[in-house]
Amino acid sequence: SFHRRVLPPSGIAFASTRGRELFAEALAAGTLHCFFKLIEQFCTQAEPAYCGLGTLVMVLNALDIDPGRTWKGPWRWFHEGMLDCCEPLEDIRRRGITFDKLACLARCNGAAVRSVCSGDNAACCGGSSGRVHRFLVVSYSRREFGQTGDGHFSPVGGYHAGSDSVLLLDVARFKYPPHWVGLRALWRALCRTDPDTGKTRGYLLLSARKPGAP
Repeated sequence: SFHRRVLPPSGIAFASTRGRELFAEALAAGTLHCFFKLIEQFCTQAEPAYCGLGTLVMVLNALDIDPGRTWKGPWRWFHEGMLDCCEPLEDIRRRGITFDKLACLARCNGAAVRSVCSGDNAACCGGSSGRVHRFLVVSYSRREFGQTGDGHFSPVGGYHAGSDSVLLLDVARFKYPPHWVGLRALWRALCRTDPDTGKTRGYLLLSARKPGAP
């Protein structure tokens, strides 16, 4: 068994002295607007392979989307056990979820989705981190950062222009803390091929779908 992992030098822990400095500077620069809605919903994924579901639950609740069905008691609230419209939960529990299936889950649960496997990474990350009602989810390979495991999903909590780095709110909190990583390295991690699909990874831009929109 394991009790967490040591964060490799490629990442800067959010709670470290340098991590707090980056946060303060990004806050002053106005590139952390999405952080506050996300941090209200920050959660630990419920299963070792539920990084996609944990990430999506965070974002759907941060977007204040009504799931239209109850969680517990009278409360309508997203939780991972409700995200079963595109892939059986038991399959996700065993193998995780692919990039395209996560995009499908986001759409069928009320999000407007822009799915991208390549593009202008700096504009994407900087733009989303400065907006309150649009969130960025990245699908990347942990191997690029010297972390254990491979494919992973994380919401991006903000952007620091001076160091050209982004804050990953890692939902595998039992493994690694939230941490800053260089944007160029993240882009390389996004461009790595997923062995399950033969496709490169990428990112999703999620917002609340307007009423009546397909």
